[in-house]
Amino acid sequence: MPILKWVRYGAWTAVVLVAFVSTAILLGWWRVDGTDPAGASSASEQAAPAIGGPFTLVDHTGKTVTEKDFIGKPMAVFFGFTYCPEVCPTTLVQLGNLTKQIGSMADRLQILLITVDPERDTPEQLALYLQSFDPRVVGLTGSREQIDAALKAYKAYAKKIPTDDGYTMDHSASVYLMKADGSFRTMIDYHEEDASALAKIRMVLG
Repeated sequence: MPILKWVRYGAWTAVVLVAFVSTAILLGWWRVDGTDPAGASSASEQAAPAIGGPFTLVDHTGKTVTEKDFIGKPMAVFFGFTYCPEVCPTTLVQLGNLTKQIGSMADRLQILLITVDPERDTPEQLALYLQSFDPRVVGLTGSREQIDAALKAYKAYAKKIPTDDGYTMDHSASVYLMKADGSFRTMIDYHEEDASALAKIRMVLG
């Protein structure tokens, strides 16, 4: 019958259109998202970013130190400043709580607070500030040029922001976990869950 014939033609046309659209979508996704096996292979071959490196700074006892003084111990490196209202004290408290959970094995972890505000964070100011946190934390300061060199080595960020009563510092809030040989291993993000951060610290401790 003519009607059944046209219905059959319509059904086959719909099937062809659906197949065509599905193929077009699939090809478009493949190209945009780069799921090309060759592309994935080249991405996996990219070298990890070089983070960390030489520095010369002054610790909170007034002693001049370099990165070589810490070789042999995994490190948790954090950039901050003593006038920081929230991020820095929160991070230092979290690191202290996490190391308590690890126990004596955490004695191998060297926690470094490198100030981004050397104008105000003298060794004496750092020593006073760190009394409120884990005694294993070492505070580091230096000249503006020395701090900028450390920021550059760790690919960290800091910027002075004027305020009504002076200034504050905007800065990177992640913790850099470095292996015992001084090379970069991974990072703990600000607000990262304790379980995940704890696993990363255990990983760098080996």
